[in-house]
Amino acid sequence: MAERFNIHLQKSTKDKLEKFKQIRGKKVQSDVFWDLVVITSVDEDQRSAYQIQINEKLERKELPLGINYHVFADPPGCKIGNGGSTLHSLQCLHDKYGKSLSGFKVILIHAGGFSQRLPSASALGKILTAVPLGNPLYQMLELKLAIYVDFPSNMKPGMLVTCADDIELYSVSDQESVVFDKSGFTALAHPSPLSVGTTHGVFVLEPAHMPRICDMEYRTCSQFLHKPSIEKMFKCNAVCEREGEEFVYTDSTYYFDYGTAMTLLTLFREISPLTCEIDAYGDFLQALGRRATVDYTENTANVTTKEIGLVEIRRKIFHRLKGTPLNVILLNNSKFYHVGTTEEYLFHFSTDPCLRAELGLLSAAFSVCDLEPSERTRVCVSHSILDPSVSMSQGSVVEYSRLDARVKVGSRSIISGCWIDTDLTVPSDTFIHSLSVNLDGKTGFVTVVFGVKDDLKKSVSSPAHMKALSLFKVNLEDCVGLWGLFPEKVRFSGDTSMCSLWNACIFPVCSNLKDSFVMSLGMLKALDSGTSFALPKKATLTSLQETLQNKNLEEMLKFRKELYEDILRVNSSHSV
Repeated sequence: MAERFNIHLQKSTKDKLEKFKQIRGKKVQSDVFWDLVVITSVDEDQRSAYQIQINEKLERKELPLGINYHVFADPPGCKIGNGGSTLHSLQCLHDKYGKSLSGFKVILIHAGGFSQRLPSASALGKILTAVPLGNPLYQMLELKLAIYVDFPSNMKPGMLVTCADDIELYSVSDQESVVFDKSGFTALAHPSPLSVGTTHGVFVLEPAHMPRICDMEYRTCSQFLHKPSIEKMFKCNAVCEREGEEFVYTDSTYYFDYGTAMTLLTLFREISPLTCEIDAYGDFLQALGRRATVDYTENTANVTTKEIGLVEIRRKIFHRLKGTPLNVILLNNSKFYHVGTTEEYLFHFSTDPCLRAELGLLSAAFSVCDLEPSERTRVCVSHSILDPSVSMSQGSVVEYSRLDARVKVGSRSIISGCWIDTDLTVPSDTFIHSLSVNLDGKTGFVTVVFGVKDDLKKSVSSPAHMKALSLFKVNLEDCVGLWGLFPEKVRFSGDTSMCSLWNACIFPVCSNLKDSFVMSLGMLKALDSGTSFALPKKATLTSLQETLQNKNLEEMLKFRKELYEDILRVNSSHSV
């Protein structure tokens, strides 16, 4: 049974990718594709970065043409969460299109945030993260549009809400399609182990009149549970059983019709300006269904920051949405993959045989490289140029980089945006990422380096406690000592009541990309060997947080463009 499903999933995904390939770079009709593609960003700076890259994609004909692509930045001030971004985007669309919006099919992709758990996506955005697929290379934006390519022709005007760091694969029988034509909300649901349900939303289904086993089933949801305990899943009758296995249906993407969009707009006007984060899943969907109660509004266990006014705003959401239907489409032959962390990114793109087979991922996508047969199955190279003498160990990812002669890459490492000079070795379990900055009117280069398991979000209350932070399993105080720095003089950017690896100013600004890489590799080797590595006395030291604030977008995109042109030139000469 599982093998049959796997083959169906592969075929279904291949068909969608082929269908998207046929419209890539061509003008599309509104009845076969989205009228509007909307992407959210955390601020104006990120919006500008997204817009520049989307414009380049359109120029290179990498996206369907003839439709509008919008990027909406969250308003300045406090963070508003993906729920707040949904409401704000609706307002922006309504301001721009007015009543015409009632006839539009819209996809909204949440791509805001600084990607602290996958820093290679921080500068240029997680919606533009490389996916080892396609020619030219796919990024998450193309993949999202490809996986959902069948949806627009089978939905009423309204909005499909999804996130930029997950992949949902599904298949249905040849006679069926996923249809979004009901009022209220309609959510996709995936069968998942109970352990997965504890970190996702879980649907409690109304009893079926005639239960049946099939690839797809339309049901009604009586209650939505947000990150529930296993005990609560059982108590609320969310647990299903098939062939002796217990599972729950978890959330991913959902749709709401135009009428519901207007209800949400009315709600937005009631609660504006937002002073706290709203979750597009937990705070909206928990208000829906026959068994929804106001109780969840008091539960702040899953909230990172206990913000003033959150409970009151949740109550307003509940009362405004109560009674709105929550329909569920059970996709019984589907898979949900999250790729929002360094470890997930490494596993899914280099090691996981399931996703590789289902999505048709390549070991080398839009690249110039000559991997040994033993290297081809367990590595991932995207939009990069590798000298033929480069060797890569299994489980590693290289993207948007140049690796010169005899470079060695250890296992389970991520190399992003780097230019690595001859004879250098990148150790295993290393995340290394080069960025360009504008400081004092000059262009500089910064290479940040972390362990793939390092926690960039973990913070301490002052620089005096930096010993509690660890980089490659070495406490930060010992790290800076090995680099010739005095711990008491180490600076943390931004809010110094939250000192972390994210805002520790420990990375030197260099004059070129190659030197920047060499410098950070030297710092890393000092930690590995326990020997000292003196940073240049006059070096300007910066943090990843500060680097992103001062990033030189044009310089980074110029490096990618040069790679792009060189890859095209080399590959076209080989094909002659």
